[in-house]
Amino acid sequence: MNSRIDIQKTYKLYINGKFSRTESGRYFPLKDSRGKTTVNLCQASRKDFREAVKFARKAVSGWSSRTAYNRGQILYRIAETLEGRKKQFIQELNHFGITKNNATQEVEITIDRLVYYAGWADKYQALFSSVNPVSSAHYNFSVPEYQGVIAIISPNENPLLGLVSLIAPAFVGGNTIVCLASEKNPLTAITFAEVLHASDIPDGAVNILTGFSSELAEHFSSHKDVNGIVYCGENLELNKSIQENASENVKRIHYYDKINWLINKGQSPYFIMDHSEIKTTWHPIGS
Repeated sequence: MNSRIDIQKTYKLYINGKFSRTESGRYFPLKDSRGKTTVNLCQASRKDFREAVKFARKAVSGWSSRTAYNRGQILYRIAETLEGRKKQFIQELNHFGITKNNATQEVEITIDRLVYYAGWADKYQALFSSVNPVSSAHYNFSVPEYQGVIAIISPNENPLLGLVSLIAPAFVGGNTIVCLASEKNPLTAITFAEVLHASDIPDGAVNILTGFSSELAEHFSSHKDVNGIVYCGENLELNKSIQENASENVKRIHYYDKINWLINKGQSPYFIMDHSEIKTTWHPIGS
């Protein structure tokens, strides 16, 4: 009889390009489809979130100043790395209750979605920019640019695809991200952080936390250095609380609670514009 006790891995948070333990020392077990605890995950605290926002803000200037072509290259590199670890992601999704066929479909669409937004990286500004008519001797240009730090509370359904479908458009637009992973299956989010870590993104540009929206949503929506927030849940009380907190510094709020990420409506250049602001410039004509 084998009396050996298996060592259960505790997955860390991904903050500032490093895998860090939570400052609170808390963790929570994650059970597989048979109800057996297989891994533990760090339970992020308010302080962890504040640290992530601090590093995300620090990374804004560097990431937003990258050329659109370079941002597209990096997003494509993420897709390449994910393709190389495709089997691992399928196994993880399958292990936590998603059928193998559905898991395969989700991973493949996730890879395609990254390639989709990589392709839009150097094109969306041309589509949404304009030269405006004015009644003076000026050229008047309107061009979309980044917002800043975007806080994302991921959907519980489609834990990998939902996460990437929210991160990719905000990221390709020059924003930096602080994301709370799916509560039901957060493991794929942390494994995806390993993909990010190997894909040339700047430290702090994407930060991924594991924990509970009931604890962290208040801090996501009330932090004064967050420019926009995305929420995908159906909790009406939490929705109301997020709106009230976000109004304190006029954060832009987006609810994506009824989107099926598996179909083409789950991808659009308009999702990039959800996290963009329009900058208008006046330029005099003549000498």
